[in-house]
Amino acid sequence: MPDKFILSIQRPLALPAAFFPDTTPATYSRADFGPDFHWGAACAAYQVEGAWQQQGKGPSIWDEFTRRPGAIARGEHARVGTDFFTRYEQDLDLAQGLGLTDFRFSAAWSRVLPEGVGAVNRRGLDFYDRLVDACLERDLRPWLTVYHWDLPLALQQRGGWANRAVVDWLADYAQVLARRLGDRVQHWMVLNEPMVFVGAGHALGVHAPGRRSLPGFLAAAHHATLAQAEGGRALRAALPGTARIGTTFSCSHLTPDRPGHGPSEAATRRVDAVLNRFFVEPTLGLGYPTAELPALGWLLRRYQKPGDEARLKFDFDFWGIQNYTREVVRRAPWLPLLGAALVPAAKRGVPVTEMGWEVYPESIYEMLKQYAAYPGAPELYITESGAAFADAPAAGRVPDAARRAYYQAAIGQVLRARREGIRVNGYFPWSFTDNFEWAEGYRPRFGLVHVDYETQERTLKDSGRWYGEFLAGAEVARTL
Repeated sequence: MPDKFILSIQRPLALPAAFFPDTTPATYSRADFGPDFHWGAACAAYQVEGAWQQQGKGPSIWDEFTRRPGAIARGEHARVGTDFFTRYEQDLDLAQGLGLTDFRFSAAWSRVLPEGVGAVNRRGLDFYDRLVDACLERDLRPWLTVYHWDLPLALQQRGGWANRAVVDWLADYAQVLARRLGDRVQHWMVLNEPMVFVGAGHALGVHAPGRRSLPGFLAAAHHATLAQAEGGRALRAALPGTARIGTTFSCSHLTPDRPGHGPSEAATRRVDAVLNRFFVEPTLGLGYPTAELPALGWLLRRYQKPGDEARLKFDFDFWGIQNYTREVVRRAPWLPLLGAALVPAAKRGVPVTEMGWEVYPESIYEMLKQYAAYPGAPELYITESGAAFADAPAAGRVPDAARRAYYQAAIGQVLRARREGIRVNGYFPWSFTDNFEWAEGYRPRFGLVHVDYETQERTLKDSGRWYGEFLAGAEVARTL
């Protein structure tokens, strides 16, 4: 999920017939990306697995958060999810049938370590062992995310991400996974979108653990930045030399509401420092991007110890770029710290998704360009990209022309970046199946595969059919 914390869900505007930007290649095919490009799809443990109390699994912060009245739309939860825990082979068969080369998933920390630390739950680790083997049996390269937001509740009761000890907890957990699965998993991601889980969970309170505290946010943010580096070092120490270690960042291309207007441009730079740069630049040894926000730097120093700046640096083999939209920024001097606000897409008269996010595939190209411009930037992958639209199954099919158009345009923007020499070497739609979308519950559907949550029946959507045809060699034309 991206770095937007909007909870209101709006009906999408009709997409224009000629949806592709002029900068998208007029025609392209899979062959244009070369034989070594990674084509996958993504999911996450809490959103799909279900089996929340089975085979020794402990509770997570999301198990607790979803019990709070009003926390989740319509009071929904993921205790069943899409039942991936028992249906993973069926889903992997679908992935293989589409022609995917890679499959991204996460491990549930409390399924592996019910208390977050200490004794390993053998049955939980066995599940991921079987899942990895099932991927490989279908010629799907497994990509494993160590932490995708589901902190064990036992660790939250000890302070969670606001407790500096979480850095060691995460590193130890990463090594448990690496020691068991590292002989077969070659691609690892330490954290999924740290700005989302610390921002939505500790500043805005709309995600687990539901805290609203500036000190708590700053502590969690610093500890997550340390953890992504220490987690990387823990994986590198435990894994064979051929393993590729990365992490993922949420991002949105930002434009000022008044281009060329000094205060609006400055507000946009401040938002960029927080949303797009905060977790990236420390990994490069650049420290936190506080030049635009001196007050943020002053506040963060409270949580830093001698030697921390050096510990924040880690040479990742790749970064996962997760992009869904762009944002328009306006100056808002009455708001503390940032002095800026986002202009809702609904007020700008642009096409929006079921989440209320602007349909703007060029944001992918812009963010690839921004991250690739860093000296020392590693290889890049689009590890999440997608759009939620209302799906209505009809006669055994799920027509979703808007999502198909989004993917065609988005993949075209990735090709545009590659043709300009940017090292982007993979694309993972979010998500493979419909699933539990955090505070928004089950209504937003991002999947290539439709799930009937009452029966757990899977139906390949037209966007999924198109993706499979594209991977089989079909050419994409700009006009639909």
